Amino acid sequence: MLIVQKFGGSSVADAEKINRVAGIIADTYCDNNDVVVILSAQGDTTDDLLEKAAEINPNPSKRELDVLLSTGEQISVALMSMALERMGLPVVSLTGWQIQMSTNFEYGNARIHKVSTERIQQELDKRRIVIICGFQGVNGIGDITTLGRGGSDTSAVAIAAALHADKCQIYTDVEGVFTADPRKVEGAKKLDEITYDEMMELASLGAQVLHNRSVEMAKRYSVDLEVLSSYVRKPGTKVKEVVKNVEQMKISGIAKETNVARIAVCGVKDKPGIAFKLFRILAKAKINVDIILQSIDRNGANDISFTVAESDFKKALELVRENKDVIGYDEVMGETNVAKVSIVGAGMLSSSGIASTMFEALSDAGINIQMISTSEIKVSVLIDEYNADQAVQVIHNKFFN
Repeated sequence: MLIVQKFGGSSVADAEKINRVAGIIADTYCDNNDVVVILSAQGDTTDDLLEKAAEINPNPSKRELDVLLSTGEQISVALMSMALERMGLPVVSLTGWQIQMSTNFEYGNARIHKVSTERIQQELDKRRIVIICGFQGVNGIGDITTLGRGGSDTSAVAIAAALHADKCQIYTDVEGVFTADPRKVEGAKKLDEITYDEMMELASLGAQVLHNRSVEMAKRYSVDLEVLSSYVRKPGTKVKEVVKNVEQMKISGIAKETNVARIAVCGVKDKPGIAFKLFRILAKAKINVDIILQSIDRNGANDISFTVAESDFKKALELVRENKDVIGYDEVMGETNVAKVSIVGAGMLSSSGIASTMFEALSDAGINIQMISTSEIKVSVLIDEYNADQAVQVIHNKFFN
């Protein structure tokens, strides 16, 4: 079998952990498998590199920042290769540009165009374990690029898809995908399996086990994906197209996101084209809008509230204020002390009363709902940030206990 394994930064943070991971890789290889390994930078290395950059230049170019940040993964693959060499195993480390992980020109958040498998296959044919830098690629003029948040997950799935791997295993510091963050929510349960769609929703809504881009790619190319722990040798959670228990599990998980801000545009004239003007201005600035709520007409005017990422809050607010005459409104307000809590589950399609159960849990806890957004497999609510952890716990208790 050909198995692709990805290990995150916490799994390779120090010498002890590197040796533990080397043991996992060695066991997989010695079971007569071909093994390709993708690694993240050790522990807080990326944050440390960003601090070093800020000491030299508070506003460096994204190109040079990518050159710097890519060194974190190179340290990881070199050290892991040394650990495997010490065990007497044939191994080779490769960077993103050596395997020709081709990307576009968006430094800091590049998108993968193509993965060349030629060099990887050459090394596998020599029965070597191939250790590859995650998070990085190379653009059309040979510059190093990085793939943005969750980039190593995306690297692993892309390589697994290109190689037609039998398995893609994502190793992390938890035993799989849970119904909620097990480090914060009492009674969180590990799932044996979850659908691609559910995992994509959870990942995009704040769950930090997998990045949504990697899950989207896994679904597109039918990659056999599993999330499991680098600390205990137990089966993890399989991410797949269809799961056996979708009818029994009304919801699969609860996610929380605090990188949220709300903007309210008040006294907007109730006529065609106003919402288009407002959201076109934000779209041109590449600001993504999530939950949108429009009030009913009051004397020829209404209010439009929407959420954006907290990192986009100041820019979005400035744009709305700068375009007051274009949009036509009385006042605009914003706040950042909010959070989005979501429930996700394919079982919602065949079950009634899911949203009301969620709202009942929040009502019983005295937590006020500010905005609501729904889809076929998701219900999200906007609440005060200080209530977020309690909200996740009471909703989890209502559905799983």
